[in-house]
Amino acid sequence: MDFNYTPEDEAFRSEVRAWLEANKKFAPPPSNIMADEGAGDWEARVNWHKKLNEGGWVAVNWPKEYGGRGATVMQRLIYREELNRLGLSEPFIGMGISLLGPTLMHWGTEEQKKNHIPKILKGEEVWCQGYSEPGSGSDLASVQTRAIDDGDNFVVNGQKVWTSMAQHADMIFALVRTDPDAPKHKGISYLLIDMHSQGVTVRPLVQMTGGKGFNEVFFEDVRVPKKNIVGERNNGWQVAMTTLMFERGGGGGQDYIGEVHELARLAKRIPRNGSNAWDDSSVRQHVAQFAAEAEALRYTGYRQLTRQLKGMPPGPEGSMMKLCGTELGLKIALYAMELLGPFSQLEFNAPFAVDKGKWSFRMLAARGPTIYAGTNQIQHNIIGERVLGLPKG
Repeated sequence: MDFNYTPEDEAFRSEVRAWLEANKKFAPPPSNIMADEGAGDWEARVNWHKKLNEGGWVAVNWPKEYGGRGATVMQRLIYREELNRLGLSEPFIGMGISLLGPTLMHWGTEEQKKNHIPKILKGEEVWCQGYSEPGSGSDLASVQTRAIDDGDNFVVNGQKVWTSMAQHADMIFALVRTDPDAPKHKGISYLLIDMHSQGVTVRPLVQMTGGKGFNEVFFEDVRVPKKNIVGERNNGWQVAMTTLMFERGGGGGQDYIGEVHELARLAKRIPRNGSNAWDDSSVRQHVAQFAAEAEALRYTGYRQLTRQLKGMPPGPEGSMMKLCGTELGLKIALYAMELLGPFSQLEFNAPFAVDKGKWSFRMLAARGPTIYAGTNQIQHNIIGERVLGLPKG
């Protein structure tokens, strides 16, 4: 594998580095997107999105014709590396940039593209995703939310669950059943619904961290124009799979090296036996093990990147990184609790909490990633059946 960058890539790095250095003062502190938001947190995130857009740094990998920079896969990686270097993050203000925008470029009508893509880039239209439903488990095709034909409109009734950022969303792209008599993978349509419509209700799902980023969304006789269907009617499954492809292929895996470094710094501040925890060789060995696993994940991500550069279909690296990465995050959080001892009982932002209680928050939140975006049990099945060729039980 060639780890060298081309002159064009290095020029791109210099450009994004110079802009970020000059504008980092406008960035809010990185935060967990599912955390309870303090006063002004959401507004600060949106403002950072708008500032990045002014510089042309929102959706850098989008085609230029849609307002992006047409960045290559490598340049997209470089952009993230430069953000990480300064401790910055891409502001998450919904699913417009990562999921809906690319889906509309592929499937949307010219009217849909014109109406929504510019607003997504400018941060003027926040989107959420309406896929999961109560009782569906991991069987996405079992959606029961109904859209009944009524002249130029559909009348939508049903419920979605685990809807991230619905409390802020202006719009939702939802899977709805438009033909209940068709086989379950047929008869589904991909519909764009205004969250401000009469009959839409959002209820927060409060997690044990106190975060309210997940929600239930209820539709009661919501009228939606038929022109809001993306792709063909009753063929929404194909459009939905396109969206999922962007979801699974866009992340590249979380970089846990930063968390390992934070854990090391914590160990150097925790008193133990007249010195600090870092002086204990067993603590250093634990941190070193986490560092080795984080580096292995990083290089596995490079393998995935190489497949993209060669135009190959996604391989098993995505499932491997999701499984191993989320388990590593959980192990790091639990070990931080061991280091903190009685201080681990102090809640997020509690008085006298070490690092404002972020470690206890992470511990409570760390189980979540092992469940969402395909549970770790599902990832074990994928790896066992499709990579190792193990027989089904």
